[in-house]
Amino acid sequence: MFWSLAPLVLACVVLAGLVGMCSFRPNGPADGAIPTYDAAAALQADADALNFPIRLPALPAGWQSNSGTRTGIEAGRTDPGSGERQRAVVARVGYIAPSKMYVSLSQSDADEIALVQSIHNSVYPSGVQDVDGVKWVVYQGGEGTEPVWTTRLGALGRPVQLAITGAGSTDDFRTLASATQTQTPLTPNR
Repeated sequence: MFWSLAPLVLACVVLAGLVGMCSFRPNGPADGAIPTYDAAAALQADADALNFPIRLPALPAGWQSNSGTRTGIEAGRTDPGSGERQRAVVARVGYIAPSKMYVSLSQSDADEIALVQSIHNSVYPSGVQDVDGVKWVVYQGGEGTEPVWTTRLGALGRPVQLAITGAGSTDDFRTLASATQTQTPLTPNR
């Protein structure tokens, strides 16, 4: 049985090698290049387009932005005037920390629970982290679920809900939290 399958297995290995689907690295896998993403330009565009304050984190050397997106949350916020549920918007930028772990920052006009559930819907509040006097609510989930830290900052009469999540360490989360909360909101170019 083995000898009848051996030529087939060998042909598959050769074919995969020829089309570039496999590679041999005797020293193990190597770190690939981190994609680049212009967080400053993207967050400025968000500040120009969105009706809530957007901050550009002042991160220390070694942090690299690698992704970003703008999404919505249906019925994600409560209108303060009417009390009606409205669509919320989320501006998200992902970073690779010096620890080589991914950490993302979401900035939104959403209510806390709506924003957190849009990131991980199976987490629950488990405590608070104080980052230079700002209280961040920590949400945890089951095994394999990344934590979410969130806080609400008020600026110019318009609050913003911030959320941090990812595979980074507590120190990575604290660094991104501090680098964001200490910044004044970007000035919209309208």
